[in-house]
Amino acid sequence: METFHTIIIGGGPAGLFSAISIGRNDTLVLEKNTQPGRKLLIAGSGRCNITHDGDITNFFHRYGDHGSFVKRALKEFTNLNLINFFALRGLNTITDKNGKVFPQTEKAEDVLNSLLRECQKVGVTINTSCSVTSVERNDGFFLLKTSLKTFSCENLVIATGGNSYPTTGSSGDGYTLSKMLGHAIVPIKPALTPIFVKNYRMEELSGVSLADIPLYLFRNGKKIHEHRGDIGFTHKGISGPGIIDFSRYFEAGDVLMVNLIDCNEDKFRKLFIDTAVQDGSRTIQSLLRNYELPKSLMRIVLDEVGVDPAECLSNINAKRRGNLVSLFCCYPFEIERVGGFKIAMTTAGGVSLNEVSSKTMESKLVSRLYFAGEVLDIDGDSGGYNIQAAFSTAHLVGKAIRTLE
Repeated sequence: METFHTIIIGGGPAGLFSAISIGRNDTLVLEKNTQPGRKLLIAGSGRCNITHDGDITNFFHRYGDHGSFVKRALKEFTNLNLINFFALRGLNTITDKNGKVFPQTEKAEDVLNSLLRECQKVGVTINTSCSVTSVERNDGFFLLKTSLKTFSCENLVIATGGNSYPTTGSSGDGYTLSKMLGHAIVPIKPALTPIFVKNYRMEELSGVSLADIPLYLFRNGKKIHEHRGDIGFTHKGISGPGIIDFSRYFEAGDVLMVNLIDCNEDKFRKLFIDTAVQDGSRTIQSLLRNYELPKSLMRIVLDEVGVDPAECLSNINAKRRGNLVSLFCCYPFEIERVGGFKIAMTTAGGVSLNEVSSKTMESKLVSRLYFAGEVLDIDGDSGGYNIQAAFSTAHLVGKAIRTLE
């Protein structure tokens, strides 16, 4: 049985950077795939959106309800630290108009190769095609049974990723191993994923989008969350950054209300009535030109209420006016289902944060057990926030293990 100072389960960015941050040649990374970093290679459609531009304080609200947990990690290893890490190793970055940061080469393999070279420089051992089947704590050591052999170590890092894109190896193994060591798992579900809408009537709008509009999520008739962002209509539902980032909260049966014109209901109703009084011959389509609303979408909503685009405001009675105000300001989409793990970019849920130190990423239940990356109950918005969290939490793991000596 081989013994190592530290064993890291998972050869993605969190696992590799944990090994680099620990900085010891008696560290072993166990990767079940034939090569490390398979999910990293498809990040950003192969361009690898490693982080986001801007002050690190702007990151804190990008992790749903868990920004306070990841705050310490982000402050200790910021987006600028990550950019500088790669720059010092000859891989500069570029930033697109939306603030997404990519390697200058726009090749994910260059990011992966940079990490692998650094691991090699440190002297880290990486065993591929090696699945961990069980883990236990015994006499101060962790014992790991794998598809190759049994290993032991003083420190164990679980950095297996989540359950999204399972063909890349992120198939939830870390949750099983964490439970073997006594940790609770917050139920997982797909995140950063589109939604499919029940009785969807907007197929013809596929390709149409709306920019930075309010979204309201209702469950059992009560509003439980709100958000705003860009959305796009598809053949079967709605997607876009605003939907994808908000999807961590969605469940089948929820109703998503979309403010199509980004206007308060009372304000729009008042404008409607005042304009009808002052200029009753003005048409509804003329009134709606005040808003950035695609004509095709406008016609679908008007048709639902039985209003012709050329109809005069004075001819629209109170009932139809009320229906129009409701639909344009709170158009309801009943969620039939969210996109599954095969298309979700990340996983919501995971190792309970109540049982992990936000200062060190060490387990509060088992000493010298650490977690990094998506295996934790952390999911960020699209735009590089999840990869940044993987590096930042891995940095804390490395720092904590280094201070043990």
